[in-house]
Amino acid sequence: MAMVSQPPRISASDATMSSHRERARRGPEAGSCPALFVVMSSDDPRALGSRHLLRNVDSVVIDRGPSRAARRLTDKGERQLRIDLPDRRVSGAHARLEHVIGNWMIVDLGSKNGLFVDGERLDRGTITDGQWIAVGHTFLRFRQDVPAAMDAPLDLDAGEAQGPVPDLRTLVPGFQAEIDKLRRIAATTVPVLIGGETGSGKEVVARALHVLSGRPGPFVAVNCGAIPASLVESTLFGHRRGAFSGAIEDRFGLVRSAEGGILLLDEIGDLPPGPQAALLRVLQEKEVVPVGDARPQKVNVRFVAATHHDLDTLALKSGFRADLLARLAGLRLAVPPLRERLEDLGILIASVLARTPGAATCSFAPEAVWALCRHSWPMNVRELEQSLTSAAALSAYGRIQLEHLPDALRAPPAVRSQHETSRREELVGCLREHAGNLAAVARALGTSRTQIHRLLERYGIDPRAYR
Repeated sequence: MAMVSQPPRISASDATMSSHRERARRGPEAGSCPALFVVMSSDDPRALGSRHLLRNVDSVVIDRGPSRAARRLTDKGERQLRIDLPDRRVSGAHARLEHVIGNWMIVDLGSKNGLFVDGERLDRGTITDGQWIAVGHTFLRFRQDVPAAMDAPLDLDAGEAQGPVPDLRTLVPGFQAEIDKLRRIAATTVPVLIGGETGSGKEVVARALHVLSGRPGPFVAVNCGAIPASLVESTLFGHRRGAFSGAIEDRFGLVRSAEGGILLLDEIGDLPPGPQAALLRVLQEKEVVPVGDARPQKVNVRFVAATHHDLDTLALKSGFRADLLARLAGLRLAVPPLRERLEDLGILIASVLARTPGAATCSFAPEAVWALCRHSWPMNVRELEQSLTSAAALSAYGRIQLEHLPDALRAPPAVRSQHETSRREELVGCLREHAGNLAAVARALGTSRTQIHRLLERYGIDPRAYR
């Protein structure tokens, strides 16, 4: 593939350019700067991406090389980052990003296969925060303002990014900070409260904590919202035979089943008030009292709670015990939704394919990758995993085409927006019909209360307005 001449640089006065370059080196805010992420290759989705901070950078040149590499050069006072991509469809000099008069510009350097931004072919233009770039079959994402410590590596390969399990490997600094906190707290007995949307990976974080903690006991998970209210205490704390109708034998309960290990109380915000008081005693006294028994049983269990609710707001409104919240929240961790860590899309795709039987040979058509990039992922990593496993099977574990993806991903953005509007209107109609009774709304829509809570938060609806 022939090398092409570089187009003339966009001109500006020396004073303006010098001032702009200094702002580029500092970043938009203290401790932050623009960044370019190499997210994935559609031909080799198992090749992990990389992050390149554009601190101290005036321009970026994207070209082809035998392997992915980043080189930082200084030529006549210009600080340049060159990113080599092992993509045979990338030209010897394919594209250039340049920081000019407060904006980042992107230019096609006469490439054979073109430059695409958000799916549209582009010769020259301004690149803005969150836009996707495709050169050859490699997909990149530009972010304008990425929080990054001054000592953070300027170029980070995802293979070098620290993560206790593959799904927690990340190139996103904010999420990496949460994982770093998890590592520091792992060997202690401090309770951990994990917040995040449904499907974002809260249980993955809890399981990683168990691995890092080195505790010899088991990891036990319970969904507090899925236990009938009348059985919560016996399920958690155990019961004696004959304690109630149907109690035909002694049961340890989930707390004692996690002896020496970790108990994950998933969706803790759905725990009824009565069991909240009993759980508070367990946390305070390190003992449980089985239903139908007066003798407390000592326990050695580390508690981890997870929720998609805002427990602080619930506590202020007496919907959750403030003293229990204080006991549970020894350390708070936040798991971002997938739409806020799309720079990790390639990492997550590689992880899903690695654990999907038969998917080791899968690749993607570029149109399928564009669909993955533009989707809003309302059900987060769980939705990604389900979409990829079904698509891999439909492709006969070969090349995943656009038609192998679920309808929600293939629909044009306008159609997806219309679907979301209709879904919100349906939810509002049910809230009106059932006077804000969430249990009745869940039954009418054929789903769970947990899912209804998630939809209310997603659409910004307060159910009390309909009561």
